Order: sequence, then structure tokens, then C-alpha cells
Amino acid sequence: MTPVLAGVLQLLALIAALALAYRPLGEYMARVYSSKKHYAPEKWIYKAVGANPNAEMRWPAYLRGVLAFSAVSVLFLYLLQRLQGHLPGSLGFASIKPDQAFNAGASFVSNTNWQSYAGEQAMGPLVQTGGLAVQNFLSAAVGMAVAVALVRGFARSRTGELGNFWSDLVRGTVRILLPLATVAAIVLVACGVIQNLTGIHEVGQFSGGQQQWNGGAVASQDAIKQLGTNGGGYFNANAAHPFENPTPFSNLFQIFLMLLIPFALTRTFGRMVGSVRQGYAILATMVTIWIGFTALMLWTEFSHHGPALQAAGGAMEGKETRFGIGASAIFSVATTLTSTGTVNSFHSSYTGLGGGIQLLGMQLGEVAPGGVGSGLYGMLIMAIIAVFIAGLMVGRTPEYLGKKIGTREIKFAACYILITPALVLGFTALAMALPTPVTSMSNGGAHGFTEILYAYTSAGNNNGSAFGGLNADTQWFNTTTGLAMLLGRFLPMVFVLALAGSLAEQQPVPATAGTLRTEKPLFTFLLVGTILIVTGLTYFPALALGPLAEGLAS
Repeated sequence: MTPVLAGVLQLLALIAALALAYRPLGEYMARVYSSKKHYAPEKWIYKAVGANPNAEMRWPAYLRGVLAFSAVSVLFLYLLQRLQGHLPGSLGFASIKPDQAFNAGASFVSNTNWQSYAGEQAMGPLVQTGGLAVQNFLSAAVGMAVAVALVRGFARSRTGELGNFWSDLVRGTVRILLPLATVAAIVLVACGVIQNLTGIHEVGQFSGGQQQWNGGAVASQDAIKQLGTNGGGYFNANAAHPFENPTPFSNLFQIFLMLLIPFALTRTFGRMVGSVRQGYAILATMVTIWIGFTALMLWTEFSHHGPALQAAGGAMEGKETRFGIGASAIFSVATTLTSTGTVNSFHSSYTGLGGGIQLLGMQLGEVAPGGVGSGLYGMLIMAIIAVFIAGLMVGRTPEYLGKKIGTREIKFAACYILITPALVLGFTALAMALPTPVTSMSNGGAHGFTEILYAYTSAGNNNGSAFGGLNADTQWFNTTTGLAMLLGRFLPMVFVLALAGSLAEQQPVPATAGTLRTEKPLFTFLLVGTILIVTGLTYFPALALGPLAEGLAS
């Protein structure tokens, strides 16, 4: 079997598995977020935090819940890292320095999981499992809650109420993420991923001598890092480490976990707004972009440019021989089109155009299918922009799902779209202009610029993957990427929830002969075009200076 055929077969198997899980999981999540019943463990949590799960919230109250909970989470994780050296379960590691503790706290609470440290050399099981893994659940649940609030904004009318944040947070964690992560962890253990609480131990090497290795609760953390599109690795090598990702099957299963909830949420959306065909239209948009990017990545990495690539059968530099080019390319696209950020290969070693595909995947806003929750609300924002453009073309007020898209709504959507590019391009410009950040670059020219652009694109879009070759463990990068992660996560949520409240207050308007049919294939093509054009106009100059220049020169 040729490597190309192997890659195609893995992609087809992945599509089949996702198709089988799509409907039952999507329907189940719709029931979870529509249920009025509270289970006993959930009631205990509500009582502990002093929340009334039955109280409806308008968007300002919902936003205050999101921000207050996330702020406390950042503070808790920061303190846990700063006190590590004085707590049990540290394996003798010192406390994390202040700027890095801030960066990691911001990273895991914002669902970014950017890591400027080597996990097995810096953090013991208390911080890894009791801090980072917990935030993998909670940050994903926050994203799902905000997405559901926006869906309710479309589904409800003549009320500004969007549900209850605490109820949505707890249900997403207890009823969705915990059961799925438990099953996923069992599968990963069966695949050979380690799950223990052993400390540091020495092992012999084939070449002689001894090497130190850590154990840890890796399978349980791997399960939620992929399922919740978090991506932070227990080990520095992340999913390229054999303790985290030992076999081709475990590799394919982890890709499946990344894509599972973001795709299935489109079914949840369709069911909650009363039209599964609307969910199919959003799903078709996501799938079109995902398959297109995957095909492009496979082509760029299998293309034989130069004698070295011809001898290797493709661009094998930086890729695990256990997985090969096909599985690595599929994994790379999945992790950058979602907000996962986990890696099973060295992104900096991809071809110039391959690195550009990774960058562009994040710059789309990670909407195909995007992060858990954030992918859905990001795509719905783009859908609003698309119907607005269509309305301008025919000279009528745009509508989406029976709600008029007026001046107020389009301002919220526009602000959402502009925030992340402003953060990414602004911080990139500062880093290139100042002498201190540039000294962290290990490469010059177009590739060096791409290292900086990739770092802030990953942070601002809450992805977390690294291009490599950049020393990001400095006060400058720990501070600025931390700020980019927090602002890139929570500022957009302000406009998402404000938009949801505005939509929920409206009275639905009946469809007429002039209403754009947003469940039809024509709208899918319009939405795909809108996403690509908006992103291209925003980022093309920066991409031309980095990966495009490198790719065309090779």
C-alpha cells in the first residue's frame, strides 16, 4: 500500500466514524441543554457555589458569570503553579516562575493550552492533573455554554433571557465531557497510553547509559485535551511522544476526538432552533473547508520537490515514522482548524506552503469545525456576515433564522471579527519592531517571520500549537502571548453574548419569497466564500511575507 493511499484510507475511516457519531451525540447534547431536570451531583455543585440553576439570565448577567468564573480559574491555576514547590505531588520540581505561571494559567483557562515549558520537566502530577486537566474540562464547558446561549438567542423571541450560565457549565461538564472523556481514556489505555501515578524513574538506553522518565495520568489528560479541543501535552513532545500516542490507531482515534463535539454541535444547533436542515448547512460549510484544507496539506507534503524529498517519498522531516506523512498531515489540519493545538509532528518542518495552510486554518477563526463551542458560535457569526452581504446585493434587510440583522447586530458581528486580527497582527508587528523578541528567533528571513506570526496567531485564536524554532519562554512572550490568549478568548465572548441578547429580544419575522434560504447549498457556498474572502483580505499581506514567500522560493 502506497503512503498516499494509506493517508486517503485513514481520512475515509475518520469521516465514517464521525458520520456514525454525529446524530446521536448531537441529539443528546440538545436534550442536555434543553432539559429542566437537575441531577443530584449537579444540585450539590449548585449549592456549593451558591447558584440558582433555574434563574434565567440576560446577556450581561450571563457574561458576568463567564468572566467571574474564568477570572477565579486563572487565579487558582496561577497560585497552584507558584506554590508547587511547597505542595505534595511536585516530584521535587520548583515553583513555576511568575511570568510563566501567568502564561500557563491564561493558556489553560482560555482553552488555548499554549505551553512555553516542557511538562515532564517542570510540573508534577498535582499541577498536571489537579490543575491543568481540570481546566481542560471547565474551559471547554465554558465555550459550549456561550455557544448554546447564542443558539438560544436565535431560538427565543421577545425576551432577553439566554438561560443560566451555571446550569450550562455544570451540565456540559457532568453530562457531556466527563462521560465521553471516561470512555475515551479507557480506549487510549487499551491502545497503550500510560495511566499511572509513578514518579521519576531511570530506564536504560540502547546506546548505554540511563535516562529519566516520568509516569503520570496521561490517558485521562489526553482524552479531555483532545475531546475538549485543548491540546496541552503531558510531555513536551505532545502527541508525538509514544507514551501519549503510541500507535497509528491511537493517532486516528485522537483526531476523531478533536472533531467529534465541534461537528456534532451543528446537529445540536439545528435541533434547538427547530430546523435540522439549518444544522446541515453549517455542517456542510465546516466539512467543505476541512476536507479542502486536508487535501491541500496532503498534496503539499507528498509533493516531491528536490532529491531529498524524492528519496524520502515526501516531506518526512519532523514527522514520526510511526505515522508517516498522511496521518501527520490529517492530524495537523485537524489541530489547526480546531482550537486543539496538540501536535504529532514538528509544524516548523512542514513545507513552506504546508506551514501556510496551518496558519490559515487558525486565521479562519478555527470554524471548520473549530473549538468546542467556539467553532459553532464563530461560524454563526460568519453566517450573519454572509446574509448581510447577500442582503446588500439584493437591497433588502438581511434575515437569519427569522431574525432581522440590523445595525446593532452587524456591529456586534463586525467587532467579533476584528478583535483577533487586531491582536495577532498588532503583537506580531511589535515583536518584529522591538529588538528583544527578535533575539528569540532561531531562523531569519521568511521562516523566522512565520515563527513570530504563528506564535501570536496560535495565542490570539486560542489554538496553542507552536511552530517551533522560537524561544517563547521569555518575559516578553510569556506576557504578550498570555494577554493575547485572554483577550482573544473573552473579548469575542462579550460580543457573542451581546448579539445573543439582541436576537432573543426580537420578534421573529415570517419568511417570504425574498428571504434567503439559508438551509440550501447556495448559502453554504456563500458562507464558504465569505469566510475565505474575509480572512484573505485580513491576513494575506502577513502570509505573503512569511509562508507564501518561503513556499514560492523553495
